[in-house]
Amino acid sequence: MIRGMHAMFYSAEAEALRAFLRDKLGLKGRDVGGGWLIFDAPEADLGVHPTEGGKPASGTADISFYCDDIAATVAELKGRGVEFAQEVEDHGYGFVTYFKVPGDFKVQLYQAKYAR
Repeated sequence: MIRGMHAMFYSAEAEALRAFLRDKLGLKGRDVGGGWLIFDAPEADLGVHPTEGGKPASGTADISFYCDDIAATVAELKGRGVEFAQEVEDHGYGFVTYFKVPGDFKVQLYQAKYAR
């Protein structure tokens, strides 16, 4: 039976992204050989969202991180040198922002308004 989930980021700057996840976000993990880091994921949940007007395209997968206090988390991450792509916005289900990662893409950070 399913007992976990493995998520992946694909990046043109894989080594830099691994270092970012380890050093900036503080994720722990292990080297499984050749510098290939597999990170221990914090708790997780999985949502299924409808597409609206074809956006995002059906079949798109996304990874986001969540926290209990987005203002404090953003401040802490900025203190570690993490660059944010936008201010925190209220999306109804929670407060949302995006931070930049090596490989020229963004990752969502949110604080849920719903009970966890």
